[in-house]
Amino acid sequence: VQVLESGGGLVQAGGSLRLSCAASGTIFSVNVMEWYRRTPGKERDLVASISTEGITKYIDSVKGRFTISRDNAKNTMYLQMNSLKLEDTAVYYCKALAGPFGYWGQGTQVTVSP
Repeated sequence: VQVLESGGGLVQAGGSLRLSCAASGTIFSVNVMEWYRRTPGKERDLVASISTEGITKYIDSVKGRFTISRDNAKNTMYLQMNSLKLEDTAVYYCKALAGPFGYWGQGTQVTVSP
């Protein structure tokens, strides 16, 4: 399974961005898909996840601002990020879980400016 993120960029605080994650390969084996982010000097942290059935989970700091979704027909996952804050600045990574294996994308930079 290969995953590729897109949609990062520079946005002012309070603005919005939409990230996409396209999965290819042995798609039928992918179940949960997740978004992570990493800031300099820190570990990669889980931001949100979505199951094949559409069950979603979020960390507290993004609840009400971020929305994770997926289109199983297109094998694509999205992260709609609204009301962005300076502290949301990070490299965002997509992870696709297929059985016991996790497949990471290369990451996409999100920078929120004052």
